[in-house]
Amino acid sequence: MFRSIFLLVLITWSVRVGFAQCREFQWFNTALPFEERIEILVAEMTLEEKVGQLLNSTPAIPRLGLPEYDWWNEALHGVARNGKATIFPQGIAIGASFDPDLAKRVASAISTEARAKYKIAQSQGNRGKYAGLTFWTPNVNVFRDPRWGRGQETYGEDPYLMSRIGVAFVNGLQGDDEKYLKSAACAKHFAVHSGPESLRHHFNANPSKQDLYETYFPAFEALVVEARVEGVMGAYNAVYDEPSCASTFLLQETLRENWDFKGYLVSDCGALGDIQNGHHKTNSIEEAAALALKSGINLNCGWAYNNLINTQEKGLITEELIDQRLKELLLTRFKLGMFDSAEGNPYVSYGVDKIHCAEHIELAKEAALKSIVLLKNENNVLPLSKDIKVPYVTGPFANSNDVLMGSYYGVTTNLVTVLEGIAEKISIGSSLNYRSGVLPFQANLNSKNWAPHVAAESDVTICVVGISADMEGEEVDAIAAAHNGDRKDLRLPQSQIDYIKEIARVKKGPLVLVLASGSPVSLEGIYDEADAILQMWYPGEQGGNALAEIVFGDVSPSGHLPITFPRSVDQLPAYDDYSMTGRTYKYMEEEPLFPFGFGLNYGTVSFTDLKVSKKGKGETLSFRVEVVIKNEGSVDIEELAQLYISPTKNEDNLPLYMLKRFKRVDLAAGEKKTISFNLCCDDLKMVDQKGLKRLIQGEYLVHVSNALPSQRSIDLGAAMPVSETINLK
Repeated sequence: MFRSIFLLVLITWSVRVGFAQCREFQWFNTALPFEERIEILVAEMTLEEKVGQLLNSTPAIPRLGLPEYDWWNEALHGVARNGKATIFPQGIAIGASFDPDLAKRVASAISTEARAKYKIAQSQGNRGKYAGLTFWTPNVNVFRDPRWGRGQETYGEDPYLMSRIGVAFVNGLQGDDEKYLKSAACAKHFAVHSGPESLRHHFNANPSKQDLYETYFPAFEALVVEARVEGVMGAYNAVYDEPSCASTFLLQETLRENWDFKGYLVSDCGALGDIQNGHHKTNSIEEAAALALKSGINLNCGWAYNNLINTQEKGLITEELIDQRLKELLLTRFKLGMFDSAEGNPYVSYGVDKIHCAEHIELAKEAALKSIVLLKNENNVLPLSKDIKVPYVTGPFANSNDVLMGSYYGVTTNLVTVLEGIAEKISIGSSLNYRSGVLPFQANLNSKNWAPHVAAESDVTICVVGISADMEGEEVDAIAAAHNGDRKDLRLPQSQIDYIKEIARVKKGPLVLVLASGSPVSLEGIYDEADAILQMWYPGEQGGNALAEIVFGDVSPSGHLPITFPRSVDQLPAYDDYSMTGRTYKYMEEEPLFPFGFGLNYGTVSFTDLKVSKKGKGETLSFRVEVVIKNEGSVDIEELAQLYISPTKNEDNLPLYMLKRFKRVDLAAGEKKTISFNLCCDDLKMVDQKGLKRLIQGEYLVHVSNALPSQRSIDLGAAMPVSETINLK
């Protein structure tokens, strides 16, 4: 026994001494540029060591002083799957805020917590999955079809909105230091990837060039060109018959050459195996690995690169190519300062006091407040009085933590449910009652359910319904989904529909319906039953407090829909069709239930005095748009002004509407402000049917409103849009 202990101590001492001695290697010399240090390091490695570094779970190389590291980490709305961290609203909710500044502050808070957690994890030898600084976030696939279970991870259906929120989020994650990254963001999943989940390992997307460059590419391009995102993740599916993780068109021509991408490329997890097993493009896993490496994939999340030595021995790749991909990959770890002292790195000082701190909890509530959307408020039922005598809170998710979190979440000790938020906000003299009333996804087993009858004795009934990440999400996580995480239709589960109707039949006071979901709910058969409807998404750990502040009037709602809510799936094209015809507000001709950009508040807004002035021509062409916005009501509000362009004649298959600018505006009761938007030549260029972005001559309407400038928006209570014609020559 003593001999074993002695040997263990000796080995531990030897390893420590070995690592210390390795510090003498020139690749630790911080006076040298990162690229030169990487050259020195790679030159010292054996082929086996190089290959090991190209897998997401990289082993240590003690003789070189290189510690183990796992690249896999998630941070869609908080540090995920890695213990205690602040849980912010899900991505779709951040999209509903239409607030890039908020998105940047949320992402900055996430990376601050990540840095603090990383330092603590390193000190206790935790270098495994989810403990690093390379986040595979954000998801900027356009939410083209509301049935996609992972749409909740995105910022919505509009490429411009996705770009603005995505760029801000990346900037918040990566920081603004000239030398070091705060954390490394990664744009996923490139490209043309929005379901179906059940087909993702083998389907081929063949979009028109117009759809590719108008819809599927812009957010990725913005993150690469503007935000300098550090990583890009290839998708499972193929595009134009090339697997995304082996596509010369996507990875070399588009990313590296056209967009000048300088970061690392990572496969989605297991995607390299799909090259052979799903897409049948190769005859062996060695050939699949070779194809991916040649196409540009630096990092394999999965196992295929375990075969790179065999691949090299068979002459399918060269060691020089392995060196090149490894050097490109290692640069990210150097930019994160993983091999440098703390001196000069502004991001290494964060401590445990920054993890789930009061500042971040308050930011989580602000984000939830700005994302909640008021969809209906008949007879101004809301806000409610805090002194209401007999309020009733019910529904399967009224006291649920699950609907606060959505997918890819962290862990916190501070989850506030809707019931808890209301209980904290309402007068202590109110006779608050609660029953869940119905099971989330199936009919009640007990026929003697008294819960709906409580509504007959209550002054107001607040019913929290919806779905959760158990029903919509990634194919491997949504355990209550019968369609691999996707939804077959957009209706609520029948048990919830029946329960809402039971309440409506007997209710004494108004029914306030609160929807928890990461995607549109159609509300077939129940829209008319509710007096007020609020969409709260998956609002994060402070969701209950935020909802209560809105319901009881502390704050006027200011969220707007980042995705169209159809009346039913009958209005949608086939789910597996990647043509944009009939999809999203830009191409949908049928009247939806709720339009894109729609959202009510407790005030009444008007837009007047629209002025559009033109300057320059050709590439110097620009327009300045001014408009007066006024709060006609008696409540202070924050409104979202939205600027759209639409062609008066459409001979080029252009979108019906195109969101070009948006701005949140604080307005006190009765206040009016003049706001302005500037449109440059590039904003006015349209993508033609050949995929070319150019000025297309003709007349266009410039609209400003607080929702999509459609008759349906007006009918639901949005402001009357103001419009003016411009001529592009």
